[in-house]
Amino acid sequence: MRGVSIEEIRHIAELSSPCLWRAARGFGREPKLYLHWSAGRYGQLFDAYHINIDADGSVYVSTENFAEVLAHTWMRNSGAIGITLACAYRATTEDLGSFPPTEMQIEVIAAVVAELAGILRIPVDVRHVLTHGEAADNEDGMYPHAPYGPKTNCERWDLEYLGTEESPSFAPWAQGKRGGDILRGKAIWYAG
Repeated sequence: MRGVSIEEIRHIAELSSPCLWRAARGFGREPKLYLHWSAGRYGQLFDAYHINIDADGSVYVSTENFAEVLAHTWMRNSGAIGITLACAYRATTEDLGSFPPTEMQIEVIAAVVAELAGILRIPVDVRHVLTHGEAADNEDGMYPHAPYGPKTNCERWDLEYLGTEESPSFAPWAQGKRGGDILRGKAIWYAG
């Protein structure tokens, strides 16, 4: 795991783009960006994700090839980049606990998404950029598995809410206030 800048993320994405596209096309789709929280503590980084973002906004990569298949999103890993926030240890749908997503993490993940989407030439929408919770419920219209997210059994609900003014509470049917909505909106702003 090594710390990187946004410029280094851009460089790795540019080198990885052809392989990501080839892998995604093998499944009849475009590349995806999956957004997670690690369900760990601040400072705790995991190599199941291509990119880890710590509480202070520091960015780390676990690989020099974003096309490498890692174990971040069940049945959705080929042709996809997994990005996680180091946070949410013991979070529940009622309380994000002592390690909620920080303001810096939220801003940095949005900036990283904007950068990656630009390099990959994919739109920042729910068909291409999903939280793990949204992917678990197949909200992109693809059905590689039975739903297991916040609208069904809540097995995975990463970033369903952020604990911020814009996304204050668990509300899987609330349009515009879900974590994914907020993060995509911020990414669009960063792409500006």
